[in-house]
Amino acid sequence: MPITEILQKNADFYPNDVALTEINPKNENNRPMTWREYALIETSRSDMYKREITWSDFNKMSNRFANLLLSHGIQKGDKVAILMMNCLEWLPVYFGILKTGALAVPLNFRYTAEEIEYCLKKSDASVLIFGPEFTGRIEEIFARVPQVKMWIYEGEDCPTFAQSFEKLITYCSSKSPDVKLTDDDDAAIYFSSGTTGFPKAILHAHRSLTHAARTEQAHHGQTKDDVFLCIPPLYHTGAKMHWFGSFLVGGRAVILKGVKPEWIIKTASEEQCSIVWLLVPWAQDILDAIDAGDIDLKQYDLHRWRLMHIGAQPVPPALIQRWKTVFPHHQYDTNYGLSESIGPGCVHLGVENIHKVGAIGKAGFGWTAEIVDANRKPVQRGEVGELAVKGPGVMKCYYKDEEASDEVLANGWLYTGDMAMEDEDGFIYLVDRKKDVIISGGENIYPVQIEDFIHKHPAVKDVAVIGLPDQRLGEIAAAIIETKPEHTLTEDEIAVFCMELPRYKRPRKYIFADVPRNPTGKIEKPLLRKRYSSEHLVAMQNGL
Repeated sequence: MPITEILQKNADFYPNDVALTEINPKNENNRPMTWREYALIETSRSDMYKREITWSDFNKMSNRFANLLLSHGIQKGDKVAILMMNCLEWLPVYFGILKTGALAVPLNFRYTAEEIEYCLKKSDASVLIFGPEFTGRIEEIFARVPQVKMWIYEGEDCPTFAQSFEKLITYCSSKSPDVKLTDDDDAAIYFSSGTTGFPKAILHAHRSLTHAARTEQAHHGQTKDDVFLCIPPLYHTGAKMHWFGSFLVGGRAVILKGVKPEWIIKTASEEQCSIVWLLVPWAQDILDAIDAGDIDLKQYDLHRWRLMHIGAQPVPPALIQRWKTVFPHHQYDTNYGLSESIGPGCVHLGVENIHKVGAIGKAGFGWTAEIVDANRKPVQRGEVGELAVKGPGVMKCYYKDEEASDEVLANGWLYTGDMAMEDEDGFIYLVDRKKDVIISGGENIYPVQIEDFIHKHPAVKDVAVIGLPDQRLGEIAAAIIETKPEHTLTEDEIAVFCMELPRYKRPRKYIFADVPRNPTGKIEKPLLRKRYSSEHLVAMQNGL
């Protein structure tokens, strides 16, 4: 069943129920607005604190956008790119594209003009809808991307080279377009979140999107009454695929435009959110703000918050132990996934397995997982190998990149590039990315294991372990450590702390600096290696 049918079902069953709520904490002093109110009065929506849209209006806006695209010659199989910050319009635009039979192509809001140009050309996009934050970048490239026939601007003060989304859809039909879709039809191209070079274009069918919804709902038992707090960027598979479990049963999403700890807690309280999906840094910041007295939990009503789950990167067990101390009533789950496997859920811990914190879990609903050696043969339990997954959410291919596709796809299996091991109970533990493994004096060192250990130090906010070149050992482990506010930590102190690690795992170098993460929470290790490798080589040459 194409996922567009779920939207139609929700509009039929729950037409007047709120489907999406947008919260902009920067405008806290402005009164809440519904979508209908916004359409009737002369008020800048950029000044609003709260906007809402019902299931009926969500579906109608999607239909209008679909009919707009169809009227401008967009056909089944064409590509329509989205470059917008999280907002109320994002999901109706996405579903409108899907309803035409065209492919939605979400773009990372951090892309440079050069990267936007690359992705538009790589995906063969013929339309781009973009928000006001990107006008300058689009002005740089729109003349260099002739295959884009239509530039649609979603926002106020439309630039002269684009057409206004709101004006265009005003007179379009709100009836569902007569386009037949099947599970096998292409649905979307997502770009990988790689941090070096240009990203790969990941092609998914409608089957993948629907299976993501079923997987998430099977794992977390969402009902119509659940309210999902959506904070991560919607261009990525993680955020909306998690909400798809609620979407499947008509549950509301709250789109929060900001990540400050007090904003997250305040919104969870005011909107009575029951499910909150966080990235590691946000969970750390919330706990730090509570510890510092910046957040007084007694001032908030969080009784409906039942589930906190994390994904997108390895989760330090110490963080979850700390979270459960502050929020003992919360269910906790961690989800493993890749954009190539339509995001979360191909492996998940399960709320009943809190005793296995540190593991990413077992194969998710409808999925199979195994750990294999260099010849892609299963390894014994306890041995480290590459994690492979198989299921309805595996991508069709890397679009226009047969060689890269053949490297990771075989017989329905997706070879993830993540190194993992399975314990005696069948739980899988993520060890590291293949490319992040450090080989020092012939020993394989897995940075995640060291990072988990260093995270236990009370002064450490974040840590990344990378390999730096060494003339004698080939590589050495270096720990980049970001300390918590108002905490101090010296190299001698952390070196003594790390004495509990086996000798070969102890970092040979400590660097106190910020730990950069991308919008999906992954540590940008290629950036760190580039930043510190040259410095380290100069120091070696100078005998320092």
